Amino acid sequence: MSRTIVLTGATRGCGRALVDAFASAGHTVVGCGTRPELVEQLRETMGAPHSFSTVDVASEQNVEAWAGKAVKEHGAPDLLINNAGVINRNAPLWEVPEEEFASVLGVNVGGTARILRHFLPPMLARASGVIANFSSTWGRTTSPEVAPYCASKWAVEGLTQALSQELPSGLAAVAVNPGIIHTEMLESCFGGGAAGYPSPEAWAKRAAPFLLNLSTKDNGRSVTVG
Repeated sequence: MSRTIVLTGATRGCGRALVDAFASAGHTVVGCGTRPELVEQLRETMGAPHSFSTVDVASEQNVEAWAGKAVKEHGAPDLLINNAGVINRNAPLWEVPEEEFASVLGVNVGGTARILRHFLPPMLARASGVIANFSSTWGRTTSPEVAPYCASKWAVEGLTQALSQELPSGLAAVAVNPGIIHTEMLESCFGGGAAGYPSPEAWAKRAAPFLLNLSTKDNGRSVTVG
C-alpha cells in the first residue's frame, strides 16, 4: 500500500537517497530542503505525485506554511521523518561561537520540534502514523570537538522518548540512529576517512525498508538501522 512520507533534509546525503528509495517502492514523498536550486532539481527529477519545497526548519514561519500546504495537498503523513540536521565545525566546546552553537541546537532540536508541532495535529486527528526522529551514534555516545552536535542528538533521544509517552494509541515516536554514512557531514568530521563508510545510496537500500517497517510496537524505542 502506498504511503505518504514527509521527509526533512531531502535534497542531500541520506535524505536525498531516501527520496529515491521510497519513490521506487511506490510511495509519495513530501520533502524539503534549504537550497532552492536542489529543491528545483528534485521537482524536475521526481515529478508528481511527489512534492518538494524550500524550507528552513529553524524558521517557525517556514515550517508552519509548509505543513499547512503539505497537509492540504497530501493529507496527514503516514511516516514523518525528521532528518534535517547540521553539525558544528570540529572544535573544543569553548571555541565554538555562540551563533554556531545556537544554530546546531536550533536546527537539530528546534527544527524537530517545529515539524512535530505542525504535522502532528493532523496525524492525531486521523489517529495513526509513525514519527522517526533521526538521532545519531553521537546521540548515545560522545566524541571530542562535536559537543554541540552530541548535545543536540542526545536531546532528540530524550524528546522522542517523552513524546512517545504523550501519544495516544495508533501513533508512535521512534528515535532512529541511521548509523555512520559517507556524507558531507561525516567528511567535515572524519576528512578522507569518511570514504570508508557506506554511501547514502547503499545505506538507503537498507534504511528505507527499515523505516517503513516501524510501527506502533516500536513507540518509545531507540533503534539503529541494521
